[in-house]
Order: sequence, then structure tokens, then C-alpha cells
Amino acid sequence: MVNTAECASFWSDVRREVPDLPTAVPEAWAFGATPAHADELLALVLAGTKTATASSLGDYEEDGDPLPAAGDLSIILDGAGRPRAVLEVTSIQIVPFDQVGADHARAEGEGDRTLRSWRRIHEQFWGEHSARGFAPDMPVVCETFRVVFPAAHRNG
Repeated sequence: MVNTAECASFWSDVRREVPDLPTAVPEAWAFGATPAHADELLALVLAGTKTATASSLGDYEEDGDPLPAAGDLSIILDGAGRPRAVLEVTSIQIVPFDQVGADHARAEGEGDRTLRSWRRIHEQFWGEHSARGFAPDMPVVCETFRVVFPAAHRNG
């Protein structure tokens, strides 16, 4: 669960260091489906290894959530729900799962960073955690991002 007061305080701290950011607190979320997975993927982001992510378009549709767009900001939470970084979406591309490319797979930073590994990891993830399950031709929202503010130095 997102602690809105903690996110607002975090955003205030970030804006002191990056004053050009908007005043409105952006959406806060964590990578993955478990606290351990959130921490693992956040570590890849903070290390600069993970600069992309992928989501099931069907999950956005099921939840009624808007799709991300270039320029969107997000507060990224760790597995305990604490704000740790701010990301900015740099690009969005929606492609069938079986057409996601090797460059995107590498940018996601998971496994051995190959397309084969990316497909195995995401097929399993969406098979277990997606509202609509997995299909080889399912639409995938491929998102690239940049870290606007890392918060690895903050104490939780």
C-alpha cells in the first residue's frame, strides 16, 4: 500500500534538489509482483542496468489505468513501499510479445539480458500475475525511462 504522506514528503525533498519538477506528486508504484521482486528490480534501476520495463496492455485495460506516455514521472517504491527513486518515461511502444526486440530485452536488465531470457521471465510472470494470462501474441507496453532522482542514500 502506498503511503501518500511519505510520498508527498519524498516528492518535496526531490523538488528541493530538482526544482524544475512539477508540484503535483506523481503516481507511486513498485516493480514486480512481490516485495522481493520490487527490491531486486529497483536495485537494477539504481545501478543503471535497468532502463526499460514491459507491461501487459491487457492489465492496463482490466484495471482501467491510463497508459504511460513519454514525459510521465513516477515515484518508484521499494518492496516495503518506501519511495526510492523518480523515473521519467522516455518512450512507449506497444508490440506483440513475440515481436519484442533484443534491445528492449537488454535494457530491462533482467536475467542474462538476452531476448531468450526476457521471454522466459516474462512468459512466466504474466502467466502467474497477469489478469489475462499469457499469450505469445499478447500486446506488450514496452517502456523506456531515465532516472531523474535516485534515493539510494535516503534512510527508510
